[in-house]
Amino acid sequence: MKIEAISNTRTRQEELGQFLTATPVADFMAAMFGSLPESVRLLDAGAGAGALTAAFVSRCCDKRHSIRAIDATLYEIDDKILPSLVATMRECEQLCSAAAIRFTFNIHSTDFVQEMSAGLAGDFFANRPPAFDVAIANPPYRKISTDSAERHALRSVGIETSNLYAGFIALIYRLLVPGGQIVGITPRSFCNGPYFRPFREDFLRHLELRRLHVFDSRRAAFRNDCVLQENIIFHAARGQNQPSEIVISSSSGESNAEITESVLPFAEIVRPSDPEKFIHIPSQASHTTARESLDGLKTSLTSLGLTISTGRVVDFRLKDALRKEPGRGTVPLLYPCHFNGGTVHWPKLEARKPNAILDNDETRPWLVPSGVYLLTKRFTSKEERRRLVACLFDPDQVKAERIGFENHLNYFHANGHGLEHTLAVGLLAFLNSTALDQYFRRFSGHTQVNATDLRSLSYPDGETLRAMGREMKALDLSQSEIDRLVHKHLNDSSSLKPSPAPARWTANAAKNSKRCSPDAKQASSSSPPSKTAAPCRPSSHKLPGNPKSGSPKTPTTWSTSMEIVS
Repeated sequence: MKIEAISNTRTRQEELGQFLTATPVADFMAAMFGSLPESVRLLDAGAGAGALTAAFVSRCCDKRHSIRAIDATLYEIDDKILPSLVATMRECEQLCSAAAIRFTFNIHSTDFVQEMSAGLAGDFFANRPPAFDVAIANPPYRKISTDSAERHALRSVGIETSNLYAGFIALIYRLLVPGGQIVGITPRSFCNGPYFRPFREDFLRHLELRRLHVFDSRRAAFRNDCVLQENIIFHAARGQNQPSEIVISSSSGESNAEITESVLPFAEIVRPSDPEKFIHIPSQASHTTARESLDGLKTSLTSLGLTISTGRVVDFRLKDALRKEPGRGTVPLLYPCHFNGGTVHWPKLEARKPNAILDNDETRPWLVPSGVYLLTKRFTSKEERRRLVACLFDPDQVKAERIGFENHLNYFHANGHGLEHTLAVGLLAFLNSTALDQYFRRFSGHTQVNATDLRSLSYPDGETLRAMGREMKALDLSQSEIDRLVHKHLNDSSSLKPSPAPARWTANAAKNSKRCSPDAKQASSSSPPSKTAAPCRPSSHKLPGNPKSGSPKTPTTWSTSMEIVS
C-alpha cells in the first residue's frame, strides 16, 4: 500500500513533535504482534498519514490470520495530514474487502491527551474511554513543561513525565484490555535517567514486555526527517507478570537488513533489586561480554566513601563573573573542552569557553575546595569512541585554592572534598575502560551521562582500585593498555563475583524462530494465556523495504466508518 508523503516545515514538525516513520519500519512493527482475536479494536494515536494502521491491516490480510473484523480508531491533530489519512483508510477498506474482513474506522482530530485524560479521570462531562485489543504507536516527541496543559491533564490520571511521547504511551496502555498488545516506537531515553523513573515504574507496572528492538544508527528510524535520535521499538501486553525471558534484537534499519537477536532472562533487562528500574538492552554481543566481566562487582560509591555530583557552575547565571583569561581574584573554571586525554589542559585560551571565574561572595557557593577530583563529561558526541569519558583534576598541575566545575561536567568527590590520589587514578582507569563503556551502553541509549547513571553502577572495591592506581604510571595510556590493566585486576579481584551464563545470540537463524516466540514460557506468567504469542520477527526476518505518522496539538473531531466527528 502506497502512503502519500507528507511534508511539513521543520518549525511545524517541532511544534507538533511530529516525525514520520518509514514504511519498512512500520511493516516491521506490524509483524511483531502475537495472536489476535477475530474482531480487533485497533488504536493508532498520532496516526499521521496512517502508515502504521496500513501496515497492520496489510499484515492482517495476508491470510495467515483468522481475523474477520477490524475497527480502527485514529487520532491526528494536524489538519494538513487529515485528507491523506482518510485516503489511506479508504485503501485499507479496499484491502480488507478483498480479504473478506470488515473494516471500519473513526478519525478524531481532537487532542488525544486531553480527551483520554478527562475520560480516564472520570470527569463529569467526559465520555467514558473505549477499550482496545491492539495499539500501534509512533507518538509525538516533544518536551512538556511542568505547568503545561498536557502535564496537568496527565497528572490527573497519575502519569508523571516530561515528554509527550511517554504521556501518549502511558495513556494508550491504560486503554488496552487485559492481555491487549502494544507495539510502539519511541526515543530510548525513557530506559534510564531520573526524569523518566516515574514513567518506567508505571510502564513496568502495567505492561509485560515481550521484545525490545534497537537500531544501530540514530538516523535509521527517521531518516526522511534528518533526525538524530536513538529509538527503540517495543512489544508488550497489558498485564502484571513479566515473562521469564525476553527477546532483544537490533538492525541497521535499512530495507532487508539483517536482524540480530538474543534471548535473555528478564531479570537481566530490569533487575529486581534496582530501585531506578533501568531497562538494560544488550543489543550486541560485546554488551553481554561486558556484563559477564562486570556483573559480579558489588561495591557502591557510598561504600567507597565517594559520591558524584553535577558541576555547580551554570555559566549563564553567573555571566558577569566569567573571564576569558585567568587574572587577579579569579579561580579556574573547567569545561569539557579542558579534557586532554586523562588529564586537564588549563587554561585553554584558544577555546571559546571562559577559563576562569571570579572568586567572591556571589560565586563561592558554586565553587569547590581544591583537591584531586575525577571528572566525566555529561554529554558526549555520537562520534566519540566512548560514551563515558573521564579525566583527572590534579591540584599539583593547576594551582588554586578553589575551582569551578561547569554544569556540563560530573565530578566524583569525598563529601565535598578531593579524593585520595591513588584511588582516583584507579577509578579513572575503570571509568575509561571499554568493558565499562559497553556495559553502560546496555541501559543508556543517548549521549547524556547522568550522575544518577554513574551512581547506580557497581565498582571494584577500594583495594582493587588502589592496585590499578599504583600500576597506572601514566594517565595517557592507550585504550588497549587501559583495557589490559583493568582486565588483569578485575580477574584477580575478590570483589568480582561469578556472573550468570551468557545469552544466546543469533543472526537471522530460522531455527530460533520458535524459541523467540516463547508462548509456553510466557503463558505461565502472562494473563490471559490466549494473548501471549509474541513473534520475534517478521516472517522474512528482514526489515521490509515510505512514510507514517505524526502527532497532535489542537482540536476538531472527525469520525468515519466512514464517519467524521467534529
